Amino acid sequence: MTATPNTEPASTTPAGLAVLYGRTAEGFLAASVGDNAFAMLPGRAGGHYLATAWRLARPIAEWTQANFYGLSGVLADEDAFRAHVAENAQHQRQRAAFGRREISSCASTPWGVSQGATVYAEGVICHSTAGHGGFQLSLERNGCVHPSLRAADGFYEEDCCWAAVAQAVPELFTDLENACADRTIRHSFPDTWEAIHGTTLEPGQSSEKDRRDFYARHAGDWIVVSAIQSGHEPDFTEVVATLGGKRGGNSEGRRYLVPSAEYGTSGGSFGFVIDESRHRPHDGPSSFVGWSG
Repeated sequence: MTATPNTEPASTTPAGLAVLYGRTAEGFLAASVGDNAFAMLPGRAGGHYLATAWRLARPIAEWTQANFYGLSGVLADEDAFRAHVAENAQHQRQRAAFGRREISSCASTPWGVSQGATVYAEGVICHSTAGHGGFQLSLERNGCVHPSLRAADGFYEEDCCWAAVAQAVPELFTDLENACADRTIRHSFPDTWEAIHGTTLEPGQSSEKDRRDFYARHAGDWIVVSAIQSGHEPDFTEVVATLGGKRGGNSEGRRYLVPSAEYGTSGGSFGFVIDESRHRPHDGPSSFVGWSG
């Protein structure tokens, strides 16, 4: 009797990057792409999610769920998993072709002293620091950044603002990086995205635009800004709400009691809106430390 192999034949990208699929020790579909490891793991509520790891030395057949520590979203099926692996392989191939250079650096940045940097091209450097990092552009390169995204000092932090650099010089970034940059601008800077693409984003296409629309619609409503499980009313959550969800010392706060089952499932993406016809105002003992009304 011949045993079924636990790995599929390796495929190779045009740059020679081996892509190997197989099954883990627990039978989950997995893949390695260079130093990157991926697995299709079961979610707690059903379905599957994409798990990642780096430099797993053992063969795929010896990998276990405990080896994976990164989470990268929900997977619809095995085809979606394979599509993600192929996308990553293409990303690594393109990145290798760019020939980005790692250099020593002690430059001063808004995030502290640089501890090393990557040169993408002349005038485009990405710094790493002890706590953060981001891009530094030369004066000439900075002039290519869209005016509404441009930083006067030429520095762009790595969380969101880096996308302005990719939008300005997309030829220095991989397809995956450019797609991520476009998505970042769409969600974080929707007005700029609309100006660049000459189209209007619909509800659900930009988290920042949806957030603004939410607060505009509920400017006259009481929106929860703080919540705690009530220690005085079983099965209720004690909340503090302000008009329009405004925060700050000058914002009037009102306390309400909301059924915990409702609060836990109906919070919405941006805030829980008090229904004054149903949610009971509360002026009794508080579970908030230091609450004085």
